[in-house]
Amino acid sequence: MPLTDEEIDRLARKRTNAKLGWYMHLAIYVVVNLFIFAMSQHAFGQRPWSVYPLLGWGLGVVLHGLSVFVLGSGSGLRERMEEREREALRRRQ
Repeated sequence: MPLTDEEIDRLARKRTNAKLGWYMHLAIYVVVNLFIFAMSQHAFGQRPWSVYPLLGWGLGVVLHGLSVFVLGSGSGLRERMEEREREALRRRQ
């Protein structure tokens, strides 16, 4: 079923907002972790504690990116999975 122009606009806005949200998340991650790394090197000696927030938050950034670019609406993967589910449900009826 083809999408209407309004549905296309709404979906485009939704995808754009999701991608911009991820880019903002990534930018904040980089800036804050650079600050934390600099602090850990200069203010507190050379203790490697700054790697923990880097790795923990980094995992969050990666998962956020996966949800936006791989699993998000319009990624292709989601649509293929939904179509497979529709076909399976139709076969069961």
